[in-house]
Order: sequence, then C-alpha cells, then structure tokens
Amino acid sequence: MPETADGTVYSRTGSGKPLVLVHGIGSRKEVWDPIVDRLAAQRDVIAVDLPGFGASPSMGASGVEPLIDRVENLIKELGLDRPDVGGSSMGGGIALELARRGVAGRAVAFSPIGFWNTPERLLAQGMLITVRQAVRRLGEQMIKYADTTVVRSALAGFYGHPSRVTIAQRRGDVEGLVAATDFEDVLRSFSTYNFSAGEELAKVPVVIAWGSRDVLLIHRTQSARAKRALPHADHVTIPGAGHLPFSDEPDICARILLRE
Repeated sequence: MPETADGTVYSRTGSGKPLVLVHGIGSRKEVWDPIVDRLAAQRDVIAVDLPGFGASPSMGASGVEPLIDRVENLIKELGLDRPDVGGSSMGGGIALELARRGVAGRAVAFSPIGFWNTPERLLAQGMLITVRQAVRRLGEQMIKYADTTVVRSALAGFYGHPSRVTIAQRRGDVEGLVAATDFEDVLRSFSTYNFSAGEELAKVPVVIAWGSRDVLLIHRTQSARAKRALPHADHVTIPGAGHLPFSDEPDICARILLRE
C-alpha cells in the first residue's frame, strides 16, 4: 500500500536492512516491480515516486539537485540511518550524490546520469523528449496497443529484451511517462549536471552497473568514464541488458542490489 512522507509517495515491503530505490526521469517506482519481491525477501524495501513522477505531486520548479534534496529529506523523515540506496538512470545519479553527502551507506547505480559528454547528453535528451512527445500524441492508443510490435520497438531503446516486459509493465511505463508533470523541468536540468568525483565517495561502497545494450546512456563510453572517475567502485556489465535492465535480467539485478 502506498504511503506518503514529506509529500513524497513511496511503497514499503519486506524486512531487514533498509534499501531505498529511486527511479529515473519519466519513470515511477513500479520500474522495480520485476525484482522487488526478490529484494523484499531479504530487505526492507522503500521504492520512491519522485515528486512530479508516478503518484507524487509536483514540487514546483524541479531539477536533479532539488530531487536529491527531496530524497534526502524523505530518508530523514523515515528515520533511516545511512540506508543502501539503489537508483536507475537519474536515480543512479541521485544514489551517488546521496552517498557523497553521507546519507547513503552504500550506493548502487544502474546506468547513472552524469558520465556523458555534451553530444551524448544531447542525444539522451533528444531521445527522451522524442519518446515523450510520441506517447503523448498517441495517448490512449499507445496504451491500448501496448502489446504490439510498434510499441515494443519504441521501447527497444530502453530494454535489451522488450519481449520480456509484461503488457502491464509497458502500459504502466507509457502512462507514467505521459503523466510526468515535472519531466521538462528535470530534463532541462540535465544540461547543467555532470558527475564530479570526490574523496567522500572513496569511503562508501559503490556499485555501478551498466547494461551492455544501453543506447540511451551509451554503455561503451559512459561506463568507461565512470570507471575512471570512480576507480574504487565495483563496476559491472550486464550482458544483453538495456538501459532499464530489471526485466531483461531480474536475477542479476537483484543480486547486484543485495550484494554486501
């Protein structure tokens, strides 16, 4: 059952060491559904809908930094002491920044933002706005025909194996992208966000995982930059997985998050 703290909607399941999960731009907490049961068998799993996405209302003027602040406030509101934080895409960047701040005791980032160069960032922003505009134009038709070759092809930029994504998940992804009220503000904020390594992160366990078929945040170049920026981190490639690897390889993704 969804709950609310600090104006942010989240779901909580399982028991054990807390694990906070943060989605990416245009997404929602349900992006973790393919692996949440595996995680909840061992962890107290808190999956967050960022403000302006999923079921959480807009926070007004938004961007990467305000969202980092909001997740930090949520963690404090829930009384969590340096929980593990897992993030996808923008959520991966948020996880790393929370580790830098000392808020996260461990960070697991799947294809995190911020390791791009300018052309790669522009490519990602262009792909995201194009997909968003397409699904908004098609609206209910896109949702109605979620189980078609056309829609599976549209999702191919996000998943390594679109056929492994359930119809319900595809419909939910489309609905979430259409309804994301803070999408444009957050996307614009990407233009001023680049990850900067600091000594603080050398003291925190960090895992960075990248799907080998990620074409949104390109695996070959951006994972290499992440390795150079964070040589102490554990860097993992998920063979055959795309930008959102949780349906592609749920067992591998769950093991990465649960690894101590």
